[in-house]
Amino acid sequence: MDKNREKIVIIDYGSGNLRSAQKALARAAKNLDNRPEIIVSSRAEIIFAADRIVLPGVGAFADCKKGLLAISNIEQILTERVVRGGVPFLGICVGMQLMADYGKEKGKHAGLGWIRGIVKKIKAEHKGLKIPHMGWNTLNITKFGNDKISKSENIINNKSDFSPHPLLNNIKLGEDGLHAYFVHSYHFVVNERKNIIASTDYGGEIAAMIGKNNMVGVQFHPEKSQILGLNLLENFLRWRP
Repeated sequence: MDKNREKIVIIDYGSGNLRSAQKALARAAKNLDNRPEIIVSSRAEIIFAADRIVLPGVGAFADCKKGLLAISNIEQILTERVVRGGVPFLGICVGMQLMADYGKEKGKHAGLGWIRGIVKKIKAEHKGLKIPHMGWNTLNITKFGNDKISKSENIINNKSDFSPHPLLNNIKLGEDGLHAYFVHSYHFVVNERKNIIASTDYGGEIAAMIGKNNMVGVQFHPEKSQILGLNLLENFLRWRP
């Protein structure tokens, strides 16, 4: 094991497309000079020693939280390494939702409380849209900490008067841009717009990407989102928050 290589740990707690995420991160890592090691693990000591942490998630909020808590001292580890230690963190789908104060699927269940907000069911049936929200959607970038940018600014070309979040560097979004792949029935309703990096429209605005300091969460699946997903994962591996 090369001690100089970064260790990217995907938390294995019985939920999420672990191998798909591992393969996608490994593919994204090929463009880095010193390729990091991509590890899938449920061992507390390996998670604690990670240079970057990825938390995937598929299924019900409560089930995912229960599975996560089955790892010894995991909340303390994540608080120490992510919240206090500044280790770059990426939450995927329910892994993003677990960053909330609580989720309202089959009762009220506490989340990690890293970004203020709640997770509740998408209400789009009245507009003829199916639940779960499943398929490809465009992303609308926000000025991180402000409202949505204008359509004329919505293509990332390094010529606009603001810098997108580093995980969106050199990714073309907006109406003519790349698409992300979603599969979910619940969504993260964020208290403060400053924490929304990008949104999508499905019977109303849905937070597609959120962030705070060294933490980012995506509601879509980057491992299934082809070019957009691979570019985002590569940006995550290069990110120095």
